[in-house]
Amino acid sequence: MKHTYLAKLLFLLLFVCTGFTGAFAQTGSVSGRVIDEKGEGLPGVTALVEGTTLGNSTNSDGTFSIQNVPAGPHTLVISYVGFTSLRQPFTSTSGQNTALGNLTLNENTTLLNEAVVVGYGTQRRQDVTGSVATVQAKDFVQGQVTNPEQLVQGKIAGVSITTGGGAPGAAASVRIRGNSSLNANNDPLYVIDGVPVDKGGISGASNPLTLINPNDIESVTVLKDASATAIYGNRASNGVILVTTKRGLQGEKLTVNLSSQTSISRRANEYDVLGAQEFSDIVRANGLGSQVATLGAANTDWQSEIFRTAATYDNNVSLTGSFKKVPFRVSYGNLNQEGIVITNKLKRNTGSVSLTPLLFDDRLRIDINAKGTLVDNRFIDNAQVGNAVLFDPTQPVFGTNETRYAPYGGYFQFLQSNGNPLGQAIGNPVAALNNVNNTSDVKRLIGNVQFDYKIHGVEGLRANLNLGTDISRGEGSTLTNLADFGNYLNQGRFTQYNQDKDMRLLEAYLAYSKQFGGTKFDIQGGYSYQDFVTQNDNFLDYRFDRTTLVNPTAVLTVPGGYSKLVLLSYFGRTTLNVKDRYLLTATVRNDNTSRFLDGNRSGIFPAVGLGWRLKGEEFLKDNTVVSELKLRGGWGRTGQQDIGGVYDYLPRYVTGNAAAQYQLGNGFVTTLRPSGYNRDLTWETTTTWNAGIDYGFLDDRISGAIDVYERTSNDLLSLINVAAGANLTNQLNANIGSLRNRGIEFSVNVVPVRSETWNWDFNFNVAYNKNKITELGPQQEGFAGYLTGGIPGGTGSTIQINSVGSPSNAFYVRQQVYDTNGRPIESVYVDQNGDGVINERDNYRYKQPAPLAVLGFSSNVSYKKLNLSFLLRGNVGNYVYNSVAANIGNLSNAQSSSGFLLNLPTDIRNTGFRSQQLFSDYYIENGSFLRAENITLGYNVGKFLNDKATLRLTAAVQNAFLITDYTGLDPEVTNFNTTDNRFEAGIDNNFYPRSRTFTFGFNVGF
Repeated sequence: MKHTYLAKLLFLLLFVCTGFTGAFAQTGSVSGRVIDEKGEGLPGVTALVEGTTLGNSTNSDGTFSIQNVPAGPHTLVISYVGFTSLRQPFTSTSGQNTALGNLTLNENTTLLNEAVVVGYGTQRRQDVTGSVATVQAKDFVQGQVTNPEQLVQGKIAGVSITTGGGAPGAAASVRIRGNSSLNANNDPLYVIDGVPVDKGGISGASNPLTLINPNDIESVTVLKDASATAIYGNRASNGVILVTTKRGLQGEKLTVNLSSQTSISRRANEYDVLGAQEFSDIVRANGLGSQVATLGAANTDWQSEIFRTAATYDNNVSLTGSFKKVPFRVSYGNLNQEGIVITNKLKRNTGSVSLTPLLFDDRLRIDINAKGTLVDNRFIDNAQVGNAVLFDPTQPVFGTNETRYAPYGGYFQFLQSNGNPLGQAIGNPVAALNNVNNTSDVKRLIGNVQFDYKIHGVEGLRANLNLGTDISRGEGSTLTNLADFGNYLNQGRFTQYNQDKDMRLLEAYLAYSKQFGGTKFDIQGGYSYQDFVTQNDNFLDYRFDRTTLVNPTAVLTVPGGYSKLVLLSYFGRTTLNVKDRYLLTATVRNDNTSRFLDGNRSGIFPAVGLGWRLKGEEFLKDNTVVSELKLRGGWGRTGQQDIGGVYDYLPRYVTGNAAAQYQLGNGFVTTLRPSGYNRDLTWETTTTWNAGIDYGFLDDRISGAIDVYERTSNDLLSLINVAAGANLTNQLNANIGSLRNRGIEFSVNVVPVRSETWNWDFNFNVAYNKNKITELGPQQEGFAGYLTGGIPGGTGSTIQINSVGSPSNAFYVRQQVYDTNGRPIESVYVDQNGDGVINERDNYRYKQPAPLAVLGFSSNVSYKKLNLSFLLRGNVGNYVYNSVAANIGNLSNAQSSSGFLLNLPTDIRNTGFRSQQLFSDYYIENGSFLRAENITLGYNVGKFLNDKATLRLTAAVQNAFLITDYTGLDPEVTNFNTTDNRFEAGIDNNFYPRSRTFTFGFNVGF
C-alpha cells in the first residue's frame, strides 16, 4: 500500500509555514557574549528567546546573535551542560540590535531545571518522581557505533545491553531490570521523536534499530519504573527508551557539520582447538585404520581462513539552521561496514529531515520529522563459524585433484567414491561462505507530524495531535551453489522472501497547567490508536543441478501471509508540585488489544509516584555541602501482550510452507492444517514498587541516585505443554504463574577537577538484580518444569529449564564427579534421587545465564585541546554453557566417523572424554567479565580556513581488552531465536566473535 498522504501533508505544512512568515510583527536582534566565572568565552552555549524557537549557539569565543526577534519585552534563556541556566530580561527594538554585553554562567554539574523527556511531554528534572535516566550526545559511547543502543551501553544503572555477536548490525538484547516475562517479548518499548515504533524486526534486517542512524540522535532517556512507564501502559512492562533526534533553532545561522570515520577490525579471540600435528597424533593413537587413512597432509587453521581484517567507512553530513521562521535540520549518512568473516557486509544510507516552525503568534508549534533508511546486507550462516572450529586441520582449503573437486569450485570436500558429497560430513566452511550469496534489501521510513496548540482564551490549555507512521520493506534471497550441497545431494538452491510492515499512529491529548501561589499542577488526558499490518508473499524454492533447473515448471500456490494488530488506548496523567518540595504524579491508562478475545482485551494500568525534595526545606535550604536531596517512591502496574502471534486466540486453519507441499506432476498443492489456540488468553501484568534517592554534594560536584525495586509479573504469557489430543498442537500460549525481580541500583557522577585548562569527570554505576519464578500454575506430580535452551549434539536436547523457585532459564544439568586430581570422571555423576540409575531425573538446577550485577565505569579527562575518555563495563554472576567444548570435546570425533574427521578443542587435554557429556555441569562456566568497551583520544585543532571552520580529530579502540575466567570465545553471548522472536542467553554455540576495532575520524564544522 502506498502512503502518499504523508508526503502531501509534509509539503502542505511546509508551504503553510513559509507562507505565514510575513504575519509577524516588525523585528530586531539581540547579541552578547557568554563567559564563565574566569571570564573565558564559552563555545556551544544555547541562547533561546523564552516562549519561542528563536535561538542560536555561541561561537568559539562565546559570542552569539539572534535575528528576527519581535519588538517588545522578552527573556533570554542561556543554558549549557555543566552550568546553571541564566535568565536575562531584555527589550527588542524594531530594526535595531540589543547588545547585552558579557553574560556569566556559573558552574553546576546537575541542572535541576533541565527539561527531561517523559511520556507525552517533558518535566523539570527536579519534578520527576519516577526512575528516569538521560544520556546526552556529549556523553555517548564513542568510536564506530552502528546501532543506537550502543550509544548508552554501560552508561545507565540497571540497563544491560548485549550485542548478539560481532556481525555488522547484529541484534542486541536490551534488558531493563532483568526479564519480566518467560516467552513474551522482554524488549523495552522504543519511542523515537514521539513515535512508538515496531518492536519486532523486519525480514532482511538482523536488528531493526540498525535502520536508525546514531549520528542523528541528540539524547536517549530511559524510563525504568512503573511510575515513569505506565503512561505507555500496554508495552511498558520492560521499560521505555525515548530517543530524541537533533533539530534546528529559530534564528540560528546555517551550520554545516561533516564527520568521517575509518575503522579497521580484527577478531579479538578464537576458539582454542588442536593444531594439525597434535590432532593427527591423537587420531593415530585412538582412531581406527580407516580414520588414520582419512588424515590429510595439510596444516590449515580454518578459523584464520574464514576471518579477515575488515574495514568500515562511516560518513555523515548535516545542515542546521533557520529558513526565515522555519528552523530545520537535514542530514545524510553513508555507512559501509565489512564483517570480520569473509563475504559478510552491511551498507546503509540514511537521510533525515526535521522542521519546527511556530505559527499564529507562537501559539502553534509544529514538529515534522522524517527519517529514511536504505540497507543492503550480505549475511553469513553462523554455522560456518562452528564448522571452521570443527573442520579437520589436516585437510587443505582447495583440493589437489582438480577433476574430483571441480564441481565444488575446486574447494576440498569430503566426497564419496562417485564424487557426490559424503552425506554426514560437514562442508568446507570457506567454500560455503564464498558459494552462498545471502543478501537482502531493506527500506524504512519513520515519520510524524505533531501539532501543539496553545488554545486562545484559556491560559495554560494546550491541544496536541500526533500523526505518525513506520513503514518497512524487506526482501532478500539466498543462492546456494553446488559447492555447498546443503539438504539436496549435489544440487544448488535458490530461495527468496519478502515482508511489508506498516504502522499507523494517531494520538491526541489535552493538557492544562496552572499555578496558584506555590502550587503548580498539570493535568492531561488523551487517546491513542495504533495498528500494525504485516504482509508477505510465499515463494517456491528452486533447485538446480550442474547444468539445468531441477524444477523449472513448478508452480507454487501458497497464498501470502497477512496479519493486523490494533492497539487502542485512553490515558491520563496529573502532576502536582507544592512549593517545589512536595511532588505527586498519578497516571492511568486503559489499553485494548486485538490479540485477545472480546472480554479479555481491556486492561487498566495505573501508577502513582511521590517525591519529597528535602533540599527545599528550611533545614537544608542554605546548606552548602548538600546541593540536592530528593526522596522518591512509586507504585504502578503495566501490561504485556506481545507474544508474537496475532491470532493465537482464534480457531483457524493455517497454510503450509514451501517445505510442506504435495507435488502433483509439476505442480505443488498447498496443505491446510488446523492450528492450536487458546480462547482464554489475556494480559500479563507487571506490578512494580520503587523507592529512590537523588543526591548532590558540593555544588553537585558529586551527584547521583540510588533505587531499590521489586517487580512481579503475574499471568505470565508462556508456552505450555498440551496433552496429545487435548488441542491441535503439543504447545500453545497461555497465562501461567508469576515471576519476580528484586534489585538495587546505584550511580554516581563526580567532577573532581574543573578549571580553565584541566577538566575531569567520571561516572560509576552498578545494578544488582535477583530473578525468581514464583509460580507456574497447576502441574502433574513430578513435573520438573518447562525445558528450554536448545543445544547441538542430540535431537531435541535442551540445557535450561523454567521451574518454580529458580531463576528463569536456569541451567538444568548433572552434577559431575571428579577424581582426586580434580579431573572429571567420564559418565560419572551424582545420583540426586538415589535410585541407582543416572538419567534425566538426576538433573539439577545450577546457576543462571543472566548476571546478578551489571556495572559500568566511564571517565573523561581533558587538558586544553586534548581529551581522553574510556568506558569499562562488566557482568558479575552470569554463567555460560560452553556448547562448543561439550559438543566436540571428546575422542569420538576421531573414532566414530566414517570417511571424515572432526577437530577437537584443547579442553580434551583436561577431560580425556571419549564420548559426549552434554549435560555435565563441567561445561557450565563462570562468565563474569570486565571489558574495556571503548578508549578514545581526541584533539580540538580549532579554527582554520580564516576562522570559518573548526576541526576535531579522534582515535579510538573498541573492545580493547577482556578480563574473564571463561575458557570459551566470549562470556557475553546471546542468540536471537527467529522462531520465537526472542533472545536466548548463556549458550556459546556458533557465536560470531566480537572484533577489536581501531577507528580514526574527524569532525569539521562550518
